[in-house]
Amino acid sequence: MRAVTWQGRRKVSVESVPDPTLEEPTDVIVRITTTGLCGSDLHLYEVLGAFLDAGDILGHEPMGVVEEVGPEVRTLRPGQRVVIPFNVSCGSCPMCERGLHSQCETTQVREHGTGAALFGYTKLYGQVPGGQAEYLRVPFGDTLPIPVPEGPPDDRFVYLSDVLPTAWQAVAYADVPPGGSVAVLGLGPIGDMAARVAAFQGAGLVIGIDLVPERLARAAARGVRTLDLREEGADIVEAVRDLTDGRGPDAVIDAVGMEAHGAPIARGLHTMVSLLPDALAQRLMRRFGVDRLAALHLAVELVRRGGTVSLSGVYGGAADPMPLLVMFDKQLQLRMGQANVHRWVDDLLPLLTDADPLGVDDFATHHVPLGEAPAAYEMFQQKRDGAVKVLFTP
Repeated sequence: MRAVTWQGRRKVSVESVPDPTLEEPTDVIVRITTTGLCGSDLHLYEVLGAFLDAGDILGHEPMGVVEEVGPEVRTLRPGQRVVIPFNVSCGSCPMCERGLHSQCETTQVREHGTGAALFGYTKLYGQVPGGQAEYLRVPFGDTLPIPVPEGPPDDRFVYLSDVLPTAWQAVAYADVPPGGSVAVLGLGPIGDMAARVAAFQGAGLVIGIDLVPERLARAAARGVRTLDLREEGADIVEAVRDLTDGRGPDAVIDAVGMEAHGAPIARGLHTMVSLLPDALAQRLMRRFGVDRLAALHLAVELVRRGGTVSLSGVYGGAADPMPLLVMFDKQLQLRMGQANVHRWVDDLLPLLTDADPLGVDDFATHHVPLGEAPAAYEMFQQKRDGAVKVLFTP
């Protein structure tokens, strides 16, 4: 089969690789029909190469059709349409039963002290072959895949793999009071969808902050009060306070993560580490890794006293300096973590109707053949051509 493989920093290629096979009696094989390119994939493209091997298959936002089922699979049949969550969770351990599927005790990567394994995402999370491919082996066939109805196009459902539950959890963790205010930092796929979810759930004011004109325009068209970071610059805090009675929003969602703009020293360190041998780079990143924290620090500054900061952007630094004095003094709540996909499916599926309140049907900005993945990665990383959400068709 063909698959998108990591080959080095800022280098991916589409290669012929062996087809996946059933390895456990509870596995299923899924023929992928649509698979997404995520902002988290760019962390692999740019920063986390020390934890990848050349040839690793990328991608964690797939959906498709069941091709083959293991002998112990009881609830799925060949030909059934499914979405695959990005976290590999068993559905039955104590963590999964608590709705913490990203902490699944069955697939925790204990070698590295991390949570549940993830499709297509480094040795730190199990080095499980990903879904930017023609076929995917999926474990826990009775509990992990999400069956979806026949009929509507893939765009209706594919975001159940990551975008929708991540955005929904970000808003849930933000705990915006009814009619309250929330600022969303970063209007890429997760930030854009989080702004939509917040408005749908009854936020009175949703403020979106970015520096890409197309992304600002896209959010503004759905009623978000947008602020252009390039224009506001150092006055961004005052601009937000002017919109929130001088005190700041009730909550801030950081949908940017480790590669925020405005941190040239950390960016330089990322580049330097990426040039080191993997063994040394891994040790440095695991003990002394520092993220580009401009977005997180801005979130702490923006939010009102007693408010909540919700992190959906991925962070991975082991030695990140945090403004604990300010956080303590402002009495902030800080909530974070990988999305627990299955925790939110029952909330989300009823919204994926022809009424389309969250605008999933036209959420993608680009539909690209899988063979053009290298160019799509470059376009998305450079924020060219209005790229917000890219979907691949194998």
